[in-house]
Amino acid sequence: MMNRRAMLQGVVGAGAAGAALLADMNNTAIAQDATPIPVGSALPMSGIAAADGIEFKNGLELAAEEINAAGGILGRPVEIHIEDTKEMGADLVSQSMQRLIDRFEAPVIINGYNLGTNMIEMDVAADNDVIMMHYNTLISHNEKFKTDPARYYSSFQGDPPEFWYGPGCLNFLKTLAADSKWKAPNKKIAIIPSANEYSIVIANAIRDKAAEYGFEVSLFETVPFPTNQWGPTLAKLRQDPPAAILVTHFLPQDLAQFMVQFLAEPINSLIYMQYGPSLPAFREIGGEAVNGVVYSTVIGCLPDDFSKPFRESYRAKFGPNSAYITGSQTYDGLWMWALAAAIAGGPGEPMNKEQTTKVANAMKRMVYRGVNGTYRADPAGQSAFCYPTQVADPSLGMPHQFLQHQDYKTDPKLIAPVLYATDSFIVPPWIK
Repeated sequence: MMNRRAMLQGVVGAGAAGAALLADMNNTAIAQDATPIPVGSALPMSGIAAADGIEFKNGLELAAEEINAAGGILGRPVEIHIEDTKEMGADLVSQSMQRLIDRFEAPVIINGYNLGTNMIEMDVAADNDVIMMHYNTLISHNEKFKTDPARYYSSFQGDPPEFWYGPGCLNFLKTLAADSKWKAPNKKIAIIPSANEYSIVIANAIRDKAAEYGFEVSLFETVPFPTNQWGPTLAKLRQDPPAAILVTHFLPQDLAQFMVQFLAEPINSLIYMQYGPSLPAFREIGGEAVNGVVYSTVIGCLPDDFSKPFRESYRAKFGPNSAYITGSQTYDGLWMWALAAAIAGGPGEPMNKEQTTKVANAMKRMVYRGVNGTYRADPAGQSAFCYPTQVADPSLGMPHQFLQHQDYKTDPKLIAPVLYATDSFIVPPWIK
């Protein structure tokens, strides 16, 4: 039987949360054979999201290395296979996934994110009876799952959907003002999404709930995706300065340009950005201009003692500027699937619905404390629960992290939620 202490005790990183368990299973179970288990991943290794694609690949490689060092899955090593989804989209992503299944007979596909897919990944997984875990961070995953849970039984989203960014952001701003850490000059907020599903869903969630948290929306302007020309938007912001500017566009290079252009004529507005500032490119391009920026992510490697071995191993293997906050996602995903496959008696293979169902059922029951926090599958949508806006228990939800760039030469500081925070919010240098 699975020992909870073994599940939670780390030796070589959070993935080692399962290392003791897998090692015990490998010592007591008769290995089926020593044939490598193919693990597929459809990632944007080129194109606008290549920076993330590389980190997703790194996370898989490190997890595979640790799992194999622990003895593999019932004695079988895992072997990573990557297909480049390039500019992404439904056709490219579905074709990439199908090639992984047809060429390598991968029983599992663990993706980072891919844009513009309309969650076709779930249909590929269903048609081939393979496990699929992804980090698209989309409420459309949950909505599609609800249309036919029996068909989409093997698809999992490894983090909470983007909807939760909306109330989470508003709650953060309200708390910051209530604690007198930020003196808001007014109740106005400006919302700046870009023309993609992820950004717009977040922006709409903020807009629709703003009044509940005591804010009024003074500007809601959608910009092209991608974009680095912020002049027209900045002109409108300067005409009617809000207390906070909430940019839900997420490409790091574009967000860095926003800050450079903003500081040419700054206003006394707090700036919140979406996910992109977690990547090294944001600091590399923006330099000192990024100091003071607040951003958030519903998934990312926590700066705690539990994940310290992972962070150290990741940077030692992939370099001091590598973004473990991104690689941690697929890293946890592969460890979770490996544990579930071992519990189920093996990974199975494509079109083996009986065995894939066993693995899926193990994943549904699992509460996994990884380097990103706690994953527990929401049965209503088969994605992670979000703490604290969706669930109040931090042991059963993944923390919605708020971080601030306080010195562009170092990693950003985690300032909320309070149970995980390592540092305090500081007033941005442009606010006078």
